[in-house]
Amino acid sequence: MRRRMFLKSSAVTALAVSTSLPAAEPARAAAPTHHRGRAWLRDARIGLFLHWGMRTVPDYTDVEAWETRVTGDGWSADYWVDEAVKLHASYLVLASFHSRLGYVRTWPSRIPGSPRTRRDFLGELIAAAKAKGLKVILYMTDDPQWHNETGHEYLDSAAYSAHKGQSVDLTTRDGFGMFSYDNFVEVMADYPDLAGFWIDNDNAYWERSGLYELIRRERPEMTLSNNNEDTPIMDMVSHEQKSGMLPDYDYAAATWTPLPRLAEGCFTVAGRWWYNGTDNAVNQALTLRRIISNSGASIRSLVAEGAQHGGRFPARTEAFNNTAKTWLDGVWGSIRGTEGGGYLYGGLQPGWVPDGGFVTVTVDKDDPTTQYLHITTRPSGDTVKVRDNAHTVRRVEDFRTGRRLAFEQRDGYVTVSGITRWDPYDTVLTIRTAPRRTGLIPPTEITATATSSAAGFPAANLVDGDFTTYWDAGDTIPVSVTLDVGRVRHLAYLAIDQREWSPTQNRETFGRKEDSARIKDYRVLVSDDGVTWSQEPVAAGVLESAKGVRFIDLGVRCRYVRLDVDTTWAAETVPAFYHKLRIDHIGVATHSPRGAGRA
Repeated sequence: MRRRMFLKSSAVTALAVSTSLPAAEPARAAAPTHHRGRAWLRDARIGLFLHWGMRTVPDYTDVEAWETRVTGDGWSADYWVDEAVKLHASYLVLASFHSRLGYVRTWPSRIPGSPRTRRDFLGELIAAAKAKGLKVILYMTDDPQWHNETGHEYLDSAAYSAHKGQSVDLTTRDGFGMFSYDNFVEVMADYPDLAGFWIDNDNAYWERSGLYELIRRERPEMTLSNNNEDTPIMDMVSHEQKSGMLPDYDYAAATWTPLPRLAEGCFTVAGRWWYNGTDNAVNQALTLRRIISNSGASIRSLVAEGAQHGGRFPARTEAFNNTAKTWLDGVWGSIRGTEGGGYLYGGLQPGWVPDGGFVTVTVDKDDPTTQYLHITTRPSGDTVKVRDNAHTVRRVEDFRTGRRLAFEQRDGYVTVSGITRWDPYDTVLTIRTAPRRTGLIPPTEITATATSSAAGFPAANLVDGDFTTYWDAGDTIPVSVTLDVGRVRHLAYLAIDQREWSPTQNRETFGRKEDSARIKDYRVLVSDDGVTWSQEPVAAGVLESAKGVRFIDLGVRCRYVRLDVDTTWAAETVPAFYHKLRIDHIGVATHSPRGAGRA
């Protein structure tokens, strides 16, 4: 698929909770007008992606024959909605008007040009979803290139030209853009309960014709999502089928949309987007852990399941949904009503932990003193040790049973022991914390300067307590940041929140090279007067390329701290990220919380 340069300014779409503030108070930022009224999308954690059309195996070239087959096989909108409910989905995305599924419109369109059904499958799905409190979003393609992939022509330029009263070649991008534009307008007018559009990239004709602006005017409550591109007028950016991460389920590691922009990860459960004639196995562990990983980064999971002609999923997919219902029921309270922890919304640090474990963190939106530690890869022992990120822990419980667990907190870590019930996919602990953070110097007492800054992104943004602003090094590496904490005092550590606008691992997606724009080699020097600096670094090393807050331990007395960034992770062969360091915030702590709790 095509992908345009996505390094655009992103619209603010949520309330930001600064991980640097001493108290767990939200740093409120106004959302653009067109984002308001779609709280359901911000609250959603899972959607069901339905690729289904005339090229569902076995292929059909005649739309009437396909519709007869579908109806004869007993297609029911209620079945899809019930399967979505099993997955705890809030919305369904119907992809039938798809470039490789025969461009079939599963509604009785008045516009000729591609196959269209007499039965209103779309309308039936919208009604069935509404009856159970779910939303339906319609997939729209911009891509005519697969119009005759199998030798059969699915696009009828002559019929559409007659309809328009002008010659239009639907196999061109502009011609197809005009045709699909008309379909947007028709669907928007005919289906008042349709929740929005999921758009597979852009079309220049749409942009020139003001399609998105038209949708905003005519149907301001509709959501717009775009695949593989960050278009500011859209509510949400979707990230398609990521792989190659360590661990393999850490989907968030491959995404490049910075919070508070709404993001989604779309992926298959059985290795293909639509039914290909085989009952493929479902990687249950991978899928369930992806959902947890995404929730821990405030990313929605759009789970793709390919239905057969009659609408039913293959047996293994259906069996997975049954298993997923029971399993998700057991952890849903740790996902519903939460945001991802370790960065914008506070919380313990996610990622790899000592003894080989991997954790994700979610934070209760209504009560930030309640966090959930998701142990998705079990450590080698029966304890888990996690960086506390200045949160004073008061109580730890097994989420599923409510049993209290013993813990000790010191030196910036909380260690939970006595874990005996390990879930094969996600062992969830409820972490109760104090309402205020411990040891962090208030941002108002710190000033920051840098040896280089891009225009409009000064070093002052590092210590303003606002995660919607950031410092940009201005394509300059090496670079130094100096923090003045106002007076000589003991400094325990730096907490660095880098802007999460790049993946964490070198990779190539859709022909585009991607890499981490994060700090790699660093040194920290200190001073009492800002003139004479320590001869040797008080800390030096390689900062892990990972999402979430990163820590540099200091353990010194000083007034000034200088962070020298010598290299970043992105290679010179990846110019979109090479030497492009951006940091949202740097927190400075004088001490770490201490405490213990008994089981």
